[in-house]
Amino acid sequence: MDVYAAVTSRRAVRAFTDRPVPREVLERVLSAAAWAPSGSNLQPWRVYVLTGGPLAELKRRAGERVAAGDPWDEREYEMYPPELKSPYHERRSAFGHERYSALGVAREDWEARQRAAAANWDCFGASTALFCYIDRDMGRPQWSDIGMYLQTVMLLLRAEGLHSCTQMAWSVYRRTVAEVLSPPDELILFCGMSIGFEDVTVGHARTGRAPLAETVTFVEG
Repeated sequence: MDVYAAVTSRRAVRAFTDRPVPREVLERVLSAAAWAPSGSNLQPWRVYVLTGGPLAELKRRAGERVAAGDPWDEREYEMYPPELKSPYHERRSAFGHERYSALGVAREDWEARQRAAAANWDCFGASTALFCYIDRDMGRPQWSDIGMYLQTVMLLLRAEGLHSCTQMAWSVYRRTVAEVLSPPDELILFCGMSIGFEDVTVGHARTGRAPLAETVTFVEG
């Protein structure tokens, strides 16, 4: 798969089979992803990969919290600005409409939306989960390095015939993740990532992208 195919076929998959991802594939992907760019080569990502029993335990603990209606953990970073201005507000609204419409969930059906959201904490059935942390002393440039690293991981997964879904949703269950992973206190959980083989029997909606002229300005001589 060439780079263009990897980029255009990558999407957030929210339905996986339970087929295991071979350890050697994960090692190959993460070894290559280490070459992702970072300012002054800081490589600020700290990654944990869960499979098998440890992942099953995390899913069980998270599922118990969902079932009990436990309040979310306080976020350690702001996921979105309090008020999204145009055109970002419209893009986010369109995404929500497309996603829930594909699931047959009405806008006003809050309980159904909550059930759909709860699938995050089962990793959408995936057999592998990655959790990416960053040192809390790092600044915004290093957070952008994390984004470049994760994108590199996702494209390499496509090259291996795998799919993924990044999930900042795990930040609100960060204490449960920490119970299983025991990360050092100086680390902040940025996101999880479900990894595996897509369940092609489940339909999905592919979200669109803004026209090039809306996001790119060419300044030419």
